[in-house]
Amino acid sequence: MIKDLFTLREREIFQTLKELVNHQFVVIGGYAVNAYTLPRFSVDCDIVVKDQNELRKVETILLRIGYTKEKLPEEAQYSGNFSRYEKKLDYNFAVSIDILISRVIDRMTGVQFEAEWIFANSELKLLKGKTIAEELKLKIINIKALLVMKIISCRATDIRDVFMMLPVARDKDWVKREINLKCNSQDYNFQERLEKIKEKVSSKQFKDGLSGVYGYFDEKVFEKHKKVILNF
Repeated sequence: MIKDLFTLREREIFQTLKELVNHQFVVIGGYAVNAYTLPRFSVDCDIVVKDQNELRKVETILLRIGYTKEKLPEEAQYSGNFSRYEKKLDYNFAVSIDILISRVIDRMTGVQFEAEWIFANSELKLLKGKTIAEELKLKIINIKALLVMKIISCRATDIRDVFMMLPVARDKDWVKREINLKCNSQDYNFQERLEKIKEKVSSKQFKDGLSGVYGYFDEKVFEKHKKVILNF
């Protein structure tokens, strides 16, 4: 039953993205991760637009296909100028699209990512479903920039995503430099974020949590990924 509900939600997200495909936006967050590693289920879909004009175009489509604009939850990952749109599905289930306008501000650290930076560090990629046999080509933030955002945010789900993506990423020195440039603070920097990630992936509970999100994880592959993180 739960799997069916996840499929229902993911199918709706993919259908929504198909409706929006001709507009100017970049996919970030969990759905972007799916373009670079084993697909995982994500509760909502985060996209970035450059300005209010593009927001209005996207909003018009969302409202037409059954979404409503919602009040933003206090626990949202991002702050700043963004809007949430939600659509009710069967079984009292819902999907949501978060649209971030002009910039992304990480709520935990206050670090800002300008839309220009996100668009400049994006490319057309194939997005694959976790519970559905769907593929869709969209503009998605590239893996290096996504790692920068995930490492800076450093929530439990971000650390799992970093663990999955870092071994396949190139130019890791760029990632380090961008993190230090973006943080520009004594409280948050690359080394401080990295130590937090290393502590998490070395814990006994980490592999179980990873398997709960991504499915069965071979022990040899897990240790290989862990080694990359610890040597980063």
